[in-house]
Amino acid sequence: MEETKSFAELLNETDLKPRMFKAGERIEAVIVNITADWIFIDLGAKSEGYLDKKELLDEDGNLTVKEGDSITAYFLSSRHGEKLFTIRLLTSKNVNDFLFDAYESQIPLEATVEKEIKGGFSVKINQNVSAFCPYSQMDIKKIDDVTAYVGQKFEFAVIEYSENGRNVILSRRPLLEKIEKEKIAGLKNSLQPGMTVSGAVTSVQKFGAFIDLGGIQGLLPVSEMGWGRVEDPKVLYAPGDNVEAVIINIDWERNRITLSAKATLPNPWDGFVRKFTEGSLIKGKVSNLTNFGAFVVLENGVEGLLHISKLARGKKIKHAGDAMKTGEEIEVKIEKIDRENRKISLDLAGNDKETSTAAGDDDDFRKYIAKSPKAMGTLGDLIKKKK
Repeated sequence: MEETKSFAELLNETDLKPRMFKAGERIEAVIVNITADWIFIDLGAKSEGYLDKKELLDEDGNLTVKEGDSITAYFLSSRHGEKLFTIRLLTSKNVNDFLFDAYESQIPLEATVEKEIKGGFSVKINQNVSAFCPYSQMDIKKIDDVTAYVGQKFEFAVIEYSENGRNVILSRRPLLEKIEKEKIAGLKNSLQPGMTVSGAVTSVQKFGAFIDLGGIQGLLPVSEMGWGRVEDPKVLYAPGDNVEAVIINIDWERNRITLSAKATLPNPWDGFVRKFTEGSLIKGKVSNLTNFGAFVVLENGVEGLLHISKLARGKKIKHAGDAMKTGEEIEVKIEKIDRENRKISLDLAGNDKETSTAAGDDDDFRKYIAKSPKAMGTLGDLIKKKK
């Protein structure tokens, strides 16, 4: 009987080729060995990389990592088959050399935003070297609060290096855009119309709210916030609020996702038509006035139309506003329910009553009119009658 080999034995027998790295490539790796001067990391395929131990010492000279820890590192170069990595470019004795390498190979570096200056920010690379980052290069979104960036440590790309390091311009945009593209690529495979998603509100506008879906923003239009009319979205949502919504449309060409919060809520129409029938009287509030009639909110999310012909009351009007005001509470009668198109036609409560009352008043009025005397006849008849 053939002896079963362990997974480790099979892995050792496998012909694995060492991976090739590009300058500036970012990796996650596990520390496998720490010596007096170097830290070695596992690159897979039976190969290792190394980086200067000094990069992982704190201000007191204490080592901040141990074997088995995972770290983020950037590939610098390969020398005699040995791959050199770094976690930041600022620990080199020659900062200018590293800045030039970062510019040539587009290797990101870590730096701290020191202060706001004319046109952007002063970014501190080390005790003696600072660089400039324009406002437009600090973020891919509009900067509303400059102070939120001051004192923060970020990764930057060197987009301009000249005058032997005296003119260095940094940017976060290439790094953020790359992260954005990677996230969108991942979301394209996971997001589909009809899915229920959740995210945090990033901003609220008159036309809707933008929701962060973990790398891409979706738009929740005002019309999809609820079943009722929403006059001011800021009353419902504020930045930071968590929202659950259904994806109703995706346009990857323009990276646009349209969301609906009301799709997660029961449709109030169904409950309404179970409670009310044609002929029912109900109180509502006028929500919108047009030249063809008035819309009346009967319940939250359910409206009916009161046609302008029902408002005339014998008068000639051109606009529903000639007969009532927005926000006015009125009593109406459900004249017709169109279940297929989900529309409700209304009439003013008392319209038919007024008509019938008017007819009754006319009949009562006739009862009190004295009966006319019988006809007197012709002159000849009168003469004959007298004779």
